[in-house]
Amino acid sequence: MPFTKLFSSNRFSRYLKVVMLLCDLLIFNIIYLISVKIKYGDIDMIWNHEIKNILIISNLIWIILVSYYDSYKLIRIEHIDQLIGKTIRVIFLHLVIIAFCVILLKYTEISRMRMVVFYGLFIVVSIIFRISFLKYLKYIRSHGINNRLVVIVGANKASNKISQFLSSDLSYGYKILGFFDDKLNESMHNDLKYLGKFQEIEMCLQKNNIHEMYIALHFSESDQITNLIHLCEKYMVRIKFVPDFQEYTKSRKVNIDFYENIPVLMLRDEPLTSPLNRIMKKVFDVLFSLFVIVLIFTWLFPILIVLIKLGSKGPAFFKQVRSGENNNSFTCLKFRTMRVNALSDELQATKGDPRITRIGAFMRKTNLDELPQFFNVLIGQMSVVGPRPHMLEHTKQYTDLINNYLVRHFAIPGITGWAQVNGYRGETKELVDMEKRVEFDIWYIENWTFLLDLKIIWLTVRNMVKGEGKAY
Repeated sequence: MPFTKLFSSNRFSRYLKVVMLLCDLLIFNIIYLISVKIKYGDIDMIWNHEIKNILIISNLIWIILVSYYDSYKLIRIEHIDQLIGKTIRVIFLHLVIIAFCVILLKYTEISRMRMVVFYGLFIVVSIIFRISFLKYLKYIRSHGINNRLVVIVGANKASNKISQFLSSDLSYGYKILGFFDDKLNESMHNDLKYLGKFQEIEMCLQKNNIHEMYIALHFSESDQITNLIHLCEKYMVRIKFVPDFQEYTKSRKVNIDFYENIPVLMLRDEPLTSPLNRIMKKVFDVLFSLFVIVLIFTWLFPILIVLIKLGSKGPAFFKQVRSGENNNSFTCLKFRTMRVNALSDELQATKGDPRITRIGAFMRKTNLDELPQFFNVLIGQMSVVGPRPHMLEHTKQYTDLINNYLVRHFAIPGITGWAQVNGYRGETKELVDMEKRVEFDIWYIENWTFLLDLKIIWLTVRNMVKGEGKAY
């Protein structure tokens, strides 16, 4: 039997998780041996009592972690950045647990450098393996293999959105047979076949091997929804609901949690409410800040301070109370870029602002004026990446003008942010400018990943080198 055909069979699909786990363990142990070889030059060191024990413990902990977090759950619409984010989180947690085990067992022969080499290689190879595996799955699905046959119930905006999404990419592996509704509304699904009224659904399930049914009916049609659930269970069809939450919120994501057996809907998913994600972000903030402070501040700060002092009278640093996480205020540090004035806490800088000094204009254009905020990051008031903190006066002003303005304060403010690298920085001349900034900030809160932070940092550095037109 050809491999592709075998791979597409239901029997083989059941064992995909086992196959991935075995591949992971193979990669894990090969890289462990390579790290031993690199460090000691002799692969026989693997039989050292401590190294061998840690290897056994590492394998067991890896199996437990990937099982607990269901790391091999292959979601058909999962994007590569989501897959990489999940992989990095599990590996990071594994590193923390192993480091704790080494300390607890008082092992002294475990090389820290070897662990760095091992985890560095393991992250790279694991990501390559998962991306390759996901791309192969998408490839065979785009060629009609391992596809799911689905029907849609309801003709409305929600069902129209889900049909467009499922059919937008062949690699998702969905084939839509058509839609049902008591009222023929082809304008909603002019690209889909109308299959009939609700009473004809059972006949369709009998004749076709339907895998999934997407129900986009209003909650008021509870009797019809109950009937559909019974039908799906009778014919072994997986049922999925597509409620139109846009009716209640503009949020692009919602999250459903369970308090025992009670479903609780939250208007948005916030990855940074996860303790593991917060720890990962915090560790990165501290390490990155220390790196900048030790390697850059020691030589750059004295130069900038002298230039600021020569440019105008006043202190080198500018302190301003701003709105932070949960709308708690904190003192934000910056290099002073303006002449000392009484309106600095109320009036935004504008293009050609006479208050800005010559060196101040350069620092604003290159973002160098924000560098002292790494001290804010180090003490936990700010993050390297997050929504930019605003003056208290602006927070008060825009809270009354923009309904969801304060949502951006669910996250720790950052030195740079998603809104800034997308061009929304500097003066907000019109209300729409701030509305777009808030929109990008909320998107960041709902879609945070560690890789997204790295991307924003890279774009910020690139913009610093190029210089930004709105930085004045």
